Amino acid sequence: MHCPVCNHPESRVVDSRLSPDGTSTRRRRECDHCEYRFSTLEEVELLDVTVVKRDGRRETYSREKMERGLKKSLEKRSYTEADFRTLVHEIEREIQRHKASELRSSDVGEMVMNRLKVFDKVAYIRFASVYRSFEDVKTFHDELAGLLKSPRKKRRRKS
Repeated sequence: MHCPVCNHPESRVVDSRLSPDGTSTRRRRECDHCEYRFSTLEEVELLDVTVVKRDGRRETYSREKMERGLKKSLEKRSYTEADFRTLVHEIEREIQRHKASELRSSDVGEMVMNRLKVFDKVAYIRFASVYRSFEDVKTFHDELAGLLKSPRKKRRRKS
């Protein structure tokens, strides 16, 4: 790991801590040259997963793209960054459980919606309205009615 101050290529790990949800490791490092201390975050990365779009195009899976969609649906909603990271990791773990080199974008979208439904119902409706292309008020109403029938689950809110 290159030092962010002097760009020296060697640093040593001083301390490592696993995140509470077990999905990442925070490492405290020290540069061997200038002794500057800095932190790094190590996360599991999905590799070699191709997403097949509705029109047949293929794209490499992108965490950033999924995060942008999630953040758009969560705009002006209350959530913690830790809860958001956990949501992303849960979705990615579900993708990994499929053990497939290719997934349809519709399958990924359903995974996202299933997790959002529990995480934040308003964000779920926002995401679903775009993802499922609600054409009219009846479709929107039917989705809301289904949501109201499902049991409520609590999640941590930002204070």
